[in-house]
Amino acid sequence: MAKPVKKFQAGQVTCALWENEISVNGSKKSVLKASLQRRYRDKDGSWKSSTSLSRNEVALAIYCLMQAFKAMVEGDTEDSGDNVEVE
Repeated sequence: MAKPVKKFQAGQVTCALWENEISVNGSKKSVLKASLQRRYRDKDGSWKSSTSLSRNEVALAIYCLMQAFKAMVEGDTEDSGDNVEVE
C-alpha cells in the first residue's frame, strides 16, 4: 500500500498528501492530492475513520489543510519521518 508523502495532524484530524501520476497531452505529470480524515474509537474500542467533523474539529481540519496547502505550494513534501502534529 502506498504511503503519503507527508502528513499533518491536529488532535484527531489528519491531512495526508499523496503523490498521483496523471496524463496531460500524452505526457505523465506528478500532482499532489490531499485527503482528510478523523480517527476515533467506536463503542467496542476499535479504531475507525470518518470524514465528518464536529464543530470543534472544523478548526483542526482547517489548520491541517492550510499546512498541507503550504507544503504543496512551497514544494516541501520531503517526508523527514517527523510528521507535523498539534494537540
